Amino acid sequence: MSLRFRLIALVCGVLLISLALDGVIAYANASRSVRTEMRAAFLVGRQTVVSAIERLQNAPDPLRDLADLVASFSGNRHLRVGHAGEPPAIATPTVEKSKFGRPPEWFVRLIGVAPETEQIPVAVGNRDYGAIVIETDPNNEILEVWREFAESVVMLSVFGALTVLLIYLFIGRTLRPLNRLAGALEEVGDGHYRVRIGGRLAPELARLRDSFNRMAARLAESAAENRALNERLLTLQEEERSALARDLHDEVGPYLFAINVDAATASRLIDHGRASDASTHVQSITDAVRHMQQQVRRMLGRLRPIGLAEFGLREAIENLVAFWRRRRPNMRFEVAISAQCEDLSDIISTAICRITQEALSNVLRHANATLVTIAIERMEAPEPGRDEIRLSIADDGRGMGEPDRLGYGLVGIRERVHAIGGRLSFCSEAGKGFALVAVLPHSQQPPPPREALTEAYGS
Repeated sequence: MSLRFRLIALVCGVLLISLALDGVIAYANASRSVRTEMRAAFLVGRQTVVSAIERLQNAPDPLRDLADLVASFSGNRHLRVGHAGEPPAIATPTVEKSKFGRPPEWFVRLIGVAPETEQIPVAVGNRDYGAIVIETDPNNEILEVWREFAESVVMLSVFGALTVLLIYLFIGRTLRPLNRLAGALEEVGDGHYRVRIGGRLAPELARLRDSFNRMAARLAESAAENRALNERLLTLQEEERSALARDLHDEVGPYLFAINVDAATASRLIDHGRASDASTHVQSITDAVRHMQQQVRRMLGRLRPIGLAEFGLREAIENLVAFWRRRRPNMRFEVAISAQCEDLSDIISTAICRITQEALSNVLRHANATLVTIAIERMEAPEPGRDEIRLSIADDGRGMGEPDRLGYGLVGIRERVHAIGGRLSFCSEAGKGFALVAVLPHSQQPPPPREALTEAYGS
């Protein structure tokens, strides 16, 4: 059931309950009111008859006075008065009418007020003049109660109908923007993030509209960033694959050819009994294999940090530092890795190694620094399973010349951090060094399969 009809059903239910309560209250008041009115009319009529009979003791013509007494009750709303003597006389109540007609039998039975009758004997001197009969007639009073009840029901029905109509129209008008919002959400669900909702709305709906427009704008920005990131990742993948293909062609290919030639030559010399001459070619094969091993190890290091899979994050970072320490012996490196960072997921560990690799490369090429500090620590979050890993790399070099212009290295680091839902910040002062802080999310969930890593990090 729609919201509109739920509200209408709710209002109708309230109106029916109100009508039922009004009926119960009206019944209690009406029954008591009719009984009170009938009793008061009966007592007044009886007192009038008794007083008139007392005056008959000195009347010259009691019969005429009795006829006048009965006639005096003509037009009374609640009493039927009659003289049972000779000649008989009777005065009946006036029959009133209502625009709602006579009350139905069920209503009369519901009021439940029965007529009350009493006979008052008339005797003047020693002569019996019969009796005056007084009988209450509640029909006119019940008719009045019925009219009031019907009017209240009609008024309540009209009010209920107008209320339901206004709710129907107002809710329909109010829900129209929600229908537009639902359509806009469907478009967003289909990937159309440029949709916006306009127009004047109620304050509550206006806040909802503004929140939706902000959400759609952020989704559009995120979609654009994701497209740019995917293009960047694809470009990096192709560049890395091209570099690997070039290395295989230029470095490994010639040595494989040389090994083939040396092996064929050594085999021919051995067949001719010249084993001593073949040893030179065997040594050349050994040297070529050693060189290819170094080349393959270097390429594997580009594909995956050396030592990460075998020994963990600490060993991989130490290998990166040792690589540059051998080439820059005059530069000091300080590394602090928390013991809580040994069980990180494969994606986070690889990201930390790549960020550290690129950051150290930038320091050695641009910073002219004498000290580099690397710190990796885990920051516990209030919510379980939502810890963060903080990687900070700082140097005491000359800082960034133009802080607003990021080089390709820092752009690549930022894209890598954002790709896994992290945050990246820089701090640089001319002549006082440069600091990079990357905060990466850490989940206790099991790491994704290697296929997913390869897809996300082609390099």
